Amino acid sequence: MVFITTQSLTAEILRQQNMAKDIANEQAKISTGKKIDQPSDNPQDWVQISLLGKQQAMNTTWQSNLDFAVSRANKAASNLSDINNLMTRVTDLLVTGSSTSSSSPGREAVAVELEGIRTTINDLLNQTDYQGQPVFDDTTTVNVPVGAGMAVEAVPTRQSISDNVVDGRSLDEVLADAIEAIRNGTDEDRDQALNDARTALDHVIVAQSVQGVRSQRLEDIGTRLDDSSLALTERRSTLEDTDLTETVTKLQAKLTTLEAAQAAFARISQQSLFDLLK
Repeated sequence: MVFITTQSLTAEILRQQNMAKDIANEQAKISTGKKIDQPSDNPQDWVQISLLGKQQAMNTTWQSNLDFAVSRANKAASNLSDINNLMTRVTDLLVTGSSTSSSSPGREAVAVELEGIRTTINDLLNQTDYQGQPVFDDTTTVNVPVGAGMAVEAVPTRQSISDNVVDGRSLDEVLADAIEAIRNGTDEDRDQALNDARTALDHVIVAQSVQGVRSQRLEDIGTRLDDSSLALTERRSTLEDTDLTETVTKLQAKLTTLEAAQAAFARISQQSLFDLLK
């Protein structure tokens, strides 16, 4: 005869309830794709996941800062390229102006075009983006944080491009002197203006080269951030993500066990009831 007491009945019901709870947890792991949902699931891994999450958040911030720096660097490089092209045009115009007679209207046309170039270069040096951020920093460079203890210079200062270009004169002053030489200067003045324009062009080319180094550094940092983000994601996935094959196998085993326990419990309960009725 099988005897079922109130205590054994309660214990069996509790055991089956715990099994059902375990099954629900396994089903949740499958549906959410996460095997750790709270610290009690695995305290040690939970701590690691939390630390990895903080590092991922920092990486996201650094990547956002880097994107901003790259955007500024690209715009600065574009403006420097335009200034290079304009200064190349200045040298061509000075050659033309020097070979044109003073009475020819062509010389005044050269001066007028030089004035337009002067204005355009000034606009490029002082340009701001749609957010009001200057393309080139003013006086001192702004360093952008892109990593732990790492901040980079994205663009040069406007003064490093425009000031002390030729014999202490600014780029604007060199252009102003060139215009004056075309209109009112001697042949020697125009030759000197051409030499100064070529020196100014070399100055712009050097600035472009330095900007290229900045852009390459930003690209290298971006590669490192991408590698770091991938490593963090893979590590977190290892700790947090559900192994579907393993979890499905466990779920099926627990379902089978629960069904068998419920069937056995039902049979024993029926037999005990019949025994009590005899």
